[in-house]
Amino acid sequence: MGRKWDSVQKTGPTKSIGWRDTMRDIGIDVKPPAGEWDGDQNCPFYGSLRLRGQVLEGTVSKVGMQKTVTLERNNVRYMQKYERFEKRTSRVSAHLPSCIGEVSVGDTVKVMECRPLSKTVSFCVVEISGGEA
Repeated sequence: MGRKWDSVQKTGPTKSIGWRDTMRDIGIDVKPPAGEWDGDQNCPFYGSLRLRGQVLEGTVSKVGMQKTVTLERNNVRYMQKYERFEKRTSRVSAHLPSCIGEVSVGDTVKVMECRPLSKTVSFCVVEISGGEA
């Protein structure tokens, strides 16, 4: 009498790039990306990156790094002592998946929080909302 596991083949993990044919549901309402997946595991649509937490919108200020963009968010605070408003700018670095496509300085993008991908990157671009305003 054979053992239960004799007929099961032991196969190792595959390293093929195109193992995911369909796009995952990332949990928010965004337009699906038009680009192709190139095997980037840090892609929320085709890879294994999970998104959670904050959803931010801002203007792209730098695109010089590989697969990373920097976006700026402007806000205005009221200073009660001086009875004036002050402008403040916060900057966020975000991962740019290859399936999203090209972005340029001045584009408005939507990013969502993810696990830390590097020392400064904890957000991922999920949608390009518009061009220069």
